[in-house]
Amino acid sequence: MVDSYQRMFGQKPKTNMWSPLEKGDHPECDTSELLDSDGVTQYQLLIGQFQWAVSLGRLDVTTAVMTLSTFRSAPRVGHLNRAKRVCGYLVKFKEACIRFCTGLPNYSDVPEPVFDWANSVQGCLTEEIPSNAPPPLGLAVIITHYVDANLYHCQDRPVGYGYNLHDEWDSNRFLFKEKVNR
Repeated sequence: MVDSYQRMFGQKPKTNMWSPLEKGDHPECDTSELLDSDGVTQYQLLIGQFQWAVSLGRLDVTTAVMTLSTFRSAPRVGHLNRAKRVCGYLVKFKEACIRFCTGLPNYSDVPEPVFDWANSVQGCLTEEIPSNAPPPLGLAVIITHYVDANLYHCQDRPVGYGYNLHDEWDSNRFLFKEKVNR
């Protein structure tokens, strides 16, 4: 990535940032000049490299890449500058990785949330449990889900990407615990 960046822009990416995008940045509100065809090609190459980095596990830039990739067909100068920032961030934190804790967490002090789903938007549903399911094999696994339904990070879009959420879910955070046998 550094070599292609250096070929495109004649210098190495700046690494003086601590986040992929600036706090409070809204690329969808950018009104800078549209890029020429060479600039569009450079932008698309960077976005492709970022998408590859995400698929290899650099999940810390997922939101920035998703947001910037929506402008691939008609990027602006400000979008290219943001892409350069993401590249610099990836170079600065090139040793970043995903770590998995293999032990089971202790949730004894976390209260179990109680949800009343009787009046949910899906109505009164019952879970269908197959009667002929085989017995679970392997060790117990605790899966923790942190769900943030606040998807209104883009000011010019009324609903987040691919989701159709109701207002009562926005800006609420829930902690779900479930035990799964494998």
